[in-house]
Amino acid sequence: MPTDSPPSWYDYTALPDRKPLRFPGGARLALILTINIEYWEKSRPGQKEPLFTGGPMTIPHALPGDVWDSTNWTWREYGQRVGIWRMIDMFDRLGVAPSCTVNGMTLAERGRIVSAVNERGWEIVPHNWAQNDVLSNYANRPDEERAVIERTLDQYRLTTGREPRAWLSSALRSSVWTPLFLKEQGIIAHCDYLNDDQPYLIHTLKGPIVCVPYSNDINDFNMFARGGMSPAAGLETLKACFDALYAESATSGRLMNFGLHPHVIGHAYRIGALREFIEYAQGHEGVWFARRDEIASWYLDHHAEHIPPATPSI
Repeated sequence: MPTDSPPSWYDYTALPDRKPLRFPGGARLALILTINIEYWEKSRPGQKEPLFTGGPMTIPHALPGDVWDSTNWTWREYGQRVGIWRMIDMFDRLGVAPSCTVNGMTLAERGRIVSAVNERGWEIVPHNWAQNDVLSNYANRPDEERAVIERTLDQYRLTTGREPRAWLSSALRSSVWTPLFLKEQGIIAHCDYLNDDQPYLIHTLKGPIVCVPYSNDINDFNMFARGGMSPAAGLETLKACFDALYAESATSGRLMNFGLHPHVIGHAYRIGALREFIEYAQGHEGVWFARRDEIASWYLDHHAEHIPPATPSI
């Protein structure tokens, strides 16, 4: 798949040089609450590297990927059996619709969860086929990467009855080809990058796609599972981030994404921190509990002045 130009690129734009960003209805801060409903393979034949990156802080002895790591696998499965239902109940009570990412294997193997999310009309974002099989594995084999994306999107359409509009790669691992392959499939929002507090345009050889940035820092896995924060400390961190972005958004809109995992935040002793943070955000005027596809569609329609020139730069 040779080409003289990069398949995708974006331009550097300094925050002070941009025109003010105005969200719909006078909103100033777009808050995305992302539930990552992930599914890992139990093992992968012939793989000697561990299948799982990270895990419970107290579990030693990494196992090779061709051996079922029952401890790591079932630690994560707690989220599918218990945690997600606790989260669904809480979001229902608060009247807030999160954005849910799902692997192709989640769609195929955990239909009970997908149906519950789908019937509520929540945004459902495809998230690779298997959580452990990241797109960067195919960085030098773009045809194989495209096949993984197509397989995932085919399962998405079959299970949800919807057309996919946004994409988040598992582990945020993608390649320079990923935005192009997503554009080919009608996706308008690519969400892997970590470099901004506003949406911006990614150019591809087939036309533009909107980057709706993610956050690796405001993320329950890094805050609680790896970072060891208490629920109280996590809530304090979330409020501090929200307050700073909310103050900045008085002159130009900002995004805040909080990445959630049912096997982390869905535990009984942590769910209260999430509830209190959402209630805190609900107490402020001009907060948009946004979907990624809504942000991307609105950005394409209303903020052409933010779009940099289509000149390959990376």
